[in-house]
Amino acid sequence: MNKSELVAAIAERADISKTDADAAVSALCDVMEDVVAKGGGKISVSGYFSVERTNRAARMGRNPQTGESIHIAASKGIKMSAGAKLKNAAKSA
Repeated sequence: MNKSELVAAIAERADISKTDADAAVSALCDVMEDVVAKGGGKISVSGYFSVERTNRAARMGRNPQTGESIHIAASKGIKMSAGAKLKNAAKSA
C-alpha cells in the first residue's frame, strides 16, 4: 500500500475528505521525522508500533572480498518495532 492508497483508506474509514486524510498522514510523517532527527524520544502507538533513533558504535569489520580489516564509523539508525495488535493481525491472516 502506498501513501495515496493509505490516504484513500483512511478517508473512507474515518468518513473525512481525502484532503484532510492526506494532511493527517503528512503531519504524522512530519512528527515522526522531527522526533527521529532530534533523537530525544520514542514514538509509541500502543499495540501497533514504536519508532526510535538508535546509535551504532564504531567497530572493526572485514572486507568479504579481500579479507582486509576495515574500520566502520559510528552511525545512527532507526529501530521500528511492531506492537501486539499488528503481530496478532499478521498471525490471523
